[in-house]
Amino acid sequence: MSIWTGVLPAITTPFNADLSIDHGAVRSHVRWLVSQGCTGIIPCGSLGEGATLTSAEKADLMRTCVEAVKAPVVPGIAALSTDEAVRLARAAEDAGCAGLMVLPPYVYSSDWREMKAHVSAVLRATKLPCLLYNNPVAYKTDFTPAQLAELATEHDNAVAVKESSTDARRVTGIRALLGDRLTLGVGVDDCLVEGVEAGARFWVAGLVNAFPAESVRLLELSLAGKKKEAFELYRWFLPLLRLDTVPKFVQLIKLVQQEVGWGHERVRGPRMELVGAEREECLRVLREALANRPSL
Repeated sequence: MSIWTGVLPAITTPFNADLSIDHGAVRSHVRWLVSQGCTGIIPCGSLGEGATLTSAEKADLMRTCVEAVKAPVVPGIAALSTDEAVRLARAAEDAGCAGLMVLPPYVYSSDWREMKAHVSAVLRATKLPCLLYNNPVAYKTDFTPAQLAELATEHDNAVAVKESSTDARRVTGIRALLGDRLTLGVGVDDCLVEGVEAGARFWVAGLVNAFPAESVRLLELSLAGKKKEAFELYRWFLPLLRLDTVPKFVQLIKLVQQEVGWGHERVRGPRMELVGAEREECLRVLREALANRPSL
């Protein structure tokens, strides 16, 4: 069965009071997510505060996830340097991960020649199937359909795309150029239904960390073409899903998790826990959603 199907949670990273990783909480959380119908686990991504984790911490987190669930584990591979990204890719393969989600480098964004060289070095470093992550909003690097086609032509293990440009037309553009060569996934929570309509087949999701059953059901309805039922669930879910699309998405989603009993709002600096009006607005959105939660 393909890895690139269903709902793949980009998991948050739970921390102890001393801000070390709470591996016990990781195990419990990923097992719950899989029990609710999620098809894989993505640690070490943006939502997982990957930029604040050391390489050793990332490797430990990968191993914890692999040992905790039978579902595929597909860690985010991002680093400041190409060499470090290559080492992370090899560490993921050594840890027993099923695939990789390959990101542009942290901080530095440049032209296609340099970005292609970076991604190609990671792809060459592993035999694992790789998900190319396009998120120009966060990483300031935009992989166009033509550039993705170059990578797919030169690297057999480039097999899927997480499209997070927030523009569902990109899914159409990639399909028009490449057909079914790359499996397409949605990477922005509040673009799920539109992305599936354009041809996406899986969802790398954020609010799934707190609402896995609803996330799985929404993707199922969308893929089945049950537009009325999908829209009704989407309309209920959208205020929560939009929490995934703003700069403080990590703090917001961790707070939601805490309130529903699956995590703690602790974050590593430079992030800080939400306070004041921001926190109250998040809690208001959550309260309203819980008060009107649909039966599945």
